[in-house]
Parts: sequence; structure tokens; C-alpha cells
Amino acid sequence: MQLANVAVSQLAWFAAVLGAASHRPLAGTLCVAAAIGWHLAVSARPAREARLVLLACGLGLAVETWTVLQGHVAYPSGQPFAALPPYWMVALWGLLAIALNVTMRWLRGRAWLAAGLGAMVGPMAFSAGVRLGGAQLVHPTAALATLAVVWAVSLPLLVRLSVQFDGVAEPEAPHA
Repeated sequence: MQLANVAVSQLAWFAAVLGAASHRPLAGTLCVAAAIGWHLAVSARPAREARLVLLACGLGLAVETWTVLQGHVAYPSGQPFAALPPYWMVALWGLLAIALNVTMRWLRGRAWLAAGLGAMVGPMAFSAGVRLGGAQLVHPTAALATLAVVWAVSLPLLVRLSVQFDGVAEPEAPHA
């Protein structure tokens, strides 16, 4: 399941970013939704995983709105209102959620590692999206610093939520 999770997540991420870059953000977002749907279909407890995805999207909406309001980034498409992030960016937070209880499970109980990893990988992933045309860094240094802080806080929080809403692990049988 781990290899499939990585492959599906990466393909959906590229679809979302390239869809936004080519002014077809809905197409990429539908690929993300299909990836999330696949994950829920193969999960032991899909309702729990769905709650994790929704919580991640809610956090993503808040964080990305704050980032947009900073004025450090701009997007080519998928942004229905100037003060809100593109819907495909919010969907990417849900996509991240499907990895939390599978390929990122090893981060559990390692909040400092998750914070450090988030501070590095978050800006790196965003920069990759910029290179593909999905976003533009208006103020690169300020944007990357903001993203590092956002991800240093967000990833440990998401990992903590993934423990509470783990729908991948089989439920424990009641003791007799």
C-alpha cells in the first residue's frame, strides 16, 4: 500500500500543479479528488480517514488564506476570490492527509522531526510547484520564510491529528 500511496499522491500532485499552470485547475483538482477517493476506498475505516482529509483541508484553507493575504505568492488560476487561496491548493492539503497514516506514519511521536522536515520540505514542494508554473513567488525570501514557519507548525499538527483519525490501521479486536 505504501508504494501505491506514494505513486497516486505524486501523480495527483503533478496533475493539480500542472492543471493550475495550464489554466485548468478543475481538472487537476478532480485528479486529487480521485486519489483521495481511492485512498478512502482501500482504507480499513474510511470515515476516520475522511475526517482527517476534511480537517487537513480546513487547516489548509486557513493557512493558505493567511499566506495569500501576506501577498508573497500569486497563482495563475483556481482562485475564485483574491483574498482566498486557489481551491486546488486546499485540495493538496487533503492529498497530503492520505499519506499521513501510510507513508508518513513513521513521524508519529517525533514532533521535532516533523517540524524540521516540514520547514524544509514544505518550501521545497512549493518551489517545485513554482518551477512548474503553478504559482509565483512575488517576494521569494519572505514567501519561503513564511512557508517554512507554516510547515514547521502544520506538519506536526497534522501528524498528531493522523493518530486520532487513523483509518488505515485495522481496528483492534475487543478483548474477551
